[in-house]
Amino acid sequence: MAQKIKVLFDLNIILDVLQEREPFYETSAQLLAYAEIGKIQGFIAPHSLTTLFYLIQKGKSAAHAKVTITNLLQILKVASIDQSTIEQALSLPYKDFEDAVQMMAAVQCKADYLVTRNVKDFQPAPLPVIQPSELLSLI
Repeated sequence: MAQKIKVLFDLNIILDVLQEREPFYETSAQLLAYAEIGKIQGFIAPHSLTTLFYLIQKGKSAAHAKVTITNLLQILKVASIDQSTIEQALSLPYKDFEDAVQMMAAVQCKADYLVTRNVKDFQPAPLPVIQPSELLSLI
C-alpha cells in the first residue's frame, strides 16, 4: 500500500471551509473531507488553532470556538513546534514570521506539501507549497 500524502494546511484553507468562502470553498472542503476519511494525513500548526479560536470567538462565542476546534482535531493532527522549529523559522527570509513558523512546522511533521492559496508567501520553500486544486489533482 502506498504511503499517505502528508499535508500541512494553511489557515486560509480552513477558513475557506468554515466561512464558505467562494470560489475556494468546494476545493478546500474536498481536501478536508479527504483528511477526514484518511485518504490524506492532514496537519495544522498550533498557532493556526489559536488564531482560529480568536476569530470564531470574536464572531460567535468561545463555546462555538471550542466546538469547532474540537471537531477540527478529529480530522487534523497538530504539528509540533518547539524551540528548534522557531529558530529555523527565524532563519527563513520570509516577510511574515507566522508563515515561516508554519513552513517549519510542515518540515517538522515531515509533510509532503504545505497547502495554501498564498504560495508566493512561502518562498523559498524547503518543501513543496501548492494550491488546493494542485493537491486534488495529485490525489
